[in-house]
Amino acid sequence: MTKFPRAPRRLDIVFPRNPLYFVTCCTYRRRPYLASDRVHRSFVKFGQRAQVEFGIAVGRYVMLPDHLHLFVALPDNVDLGDWNGTLKRFLARAVEAAGSSDPIWQRGFFDHLLRSSESYSEKWNYVRENPVRAGLVSRADDWPYSGEIVAIPYE
Repeated sequence: MTKFPRAPRRLDIVFPRNPLYFVTCCTYRRRPYLASDRVHRSFVKFGQRAQVEFGIAVGRYVMLPDHLHLFVALPDNVDLGDWNGTLKRFLARAVEAAGSSDPIWQRGFFDHLLRSSESYSEKWNYVRENPVRAGLVSRADDWPYSGEIVAIPYE
């Protein structure tokens, strides 16, 4: 009798419901459109509305001049790509692109499914220091375009 290897676990068991994603979106040609009070207010408004109306938790985020990092937990019935497209369209309305006919956003986005609370805190600690590494501020706490919309207890 041939012995077969054990069957792999089902994906819905391996990956929890409402997983936490780390997402990065970049502007087209890395143009510095994002770090403004107007775009930041729009982002916060979008995140608050997503939570109230759709149960989408936008957690910690850092908005730099040419890219945005955020953590988001989505209900099972929401596709990350669709949601990200909606976010980009919403923020594009707040961007003042100085008459350019170029798109605001680079196509696509980077996402990473977080697998442990350790990776969440490690990612956040790295991301929150981005404005310091970019020479925009001397302390991460001084960067005005970062924060947390919904506390996401991730374990």
